[in-house]
Amino acid sequence: MLLDSEVTQIPFFDLRRQFARLRADLLAELAAVCDEQSFVLGPRVQAFENEVKAVTGASHAFGVSSGTDAELLILMGLGVGPGDAVITTPFSFFSTAGCIARLGARPIFVDIDPRTLNLSADALENFLACRCILTSRGLMTDGGMRVRAVIPVHLFGLCADLDRLQDLCDRYGIALIEDAAQAIGAVYPARSGPQRAGSVGAAGFYSFYPTKNLGGFGDAGLAVTSDDELAARLRVGRNHGMEPRYYHRMIGGNFRMDALQAAVLSRKLRDLEGWSTRRWQIAQHYRDVLAPVEGRFLQLPVEPYRDKLGSCGHTYHQFVIRSPKRDALRAFLAGRGIGTEIYYPVALHQQPCFIGLGYQPGDLPVAEQAASEVLALPIFPELTEEEVECVARTVRSFFSDL
Repeated sequence: MLLDSEVTQIPFFDLRRQFARLRADLLAELAAVCDEQSFVLGPRVQAFENEVKAVTGASHAFGVSSGTDAELLILMGLGVGPGDAVITTPFSFFSTAGCIARLGARPIFVDIDPRTLNLSADALENFLACRCILTSRGLMTDGGMRVRAVIPVHLFGLCADLDRLQDLCDRYGIALIEDAAQAIGAVYPARSGPQRAGSVGAAGFYSFYPTKNLGGFGDAGLAVTSDDELAARLRVGRNHGMEPRYYHRMIGGNFRMDALQAAVLSRKLRDLEGWSTRRWQIAQHYRDVLAPVEGRFLQLPVEPYRDKLGSCGHTYHQFVIRSPKRDALRAFLAGRGIGTEIYYPVALHQQPCFIGLGYQPGDLPVAEQAASEVLALPIFPELTEEEVECVARTVRSFFSDL
């Protein structure tokens, strides 16, 4: 049994453990693709798209080159460009806002919910009511930008408040695009019944970066929609807007998924449900051990959909705690060989590349405070029970001494 006082070596994440168990299957899949010599799109990608639709709940699924490119493809499919604005969260990975800016549109940030860390429906409603006006051209900001969409992020595997967000988008005539990059398989308890993350809005997208709950052997992603017209644009747009060959009705991009990635993801997809269950079990172990020290110096992640959905309501891509003693805690854990990460240390509106947007310190206080307090603990499925217990007890010992 590992003791709290001992120096251990518990990595924050270790892909080698997963690969060791799947090695024979994955190498066989890769060898088959090499024998087929069909490497871009093709039957392998189509098969994966058909398999993953059941997990996403959407009618159409398009394998693409990354989660970033999936978002970019959707925005291009909706015609977002110069003069447009897209509202999103300031507390997410950079690409959520970066894709908006790459198209010449303006990212507009509204603050996050202090409990879930997801885009705040209250903050969005206030912005739309106070800073925008409906015109014959659509919804316009007070700065003269046309608002085209809202992109909430289902952060760390927990769905945002989709019913309220969709109601607001419907009221103002704008699209809801779900960033489900961290939430494949997560479920939201919608008024109409449980809905999969990514299937509620006009479109959704996922990332299969290697560290995601479903990860490839490099970059890969997925764009989904149940809108037939948008689906047609996404299908053509991911291949340079080309249909038929060498004829281009629209400008697209090189967003195609490789067959090698599709083969890996198809094999791993069979284990996704089990991995999600294991992540939930680890999260509950942490919660049980840390509950007695939760309070002024420690905040555990919330599970608002637990009563209705159980483990399906949070897929725990990350187990993120909050503490004003974050940096001291991280140093304490590192000194005992326990890996951690900070997601995210700088809110997006404070990134140097967005300085021209004009945000000032204090404009989005909830996101700014979260950036100074969040810390992710190890939660990958291959952690042993002994390692999980050691992490939990070591964190608890830090707060017990405060």
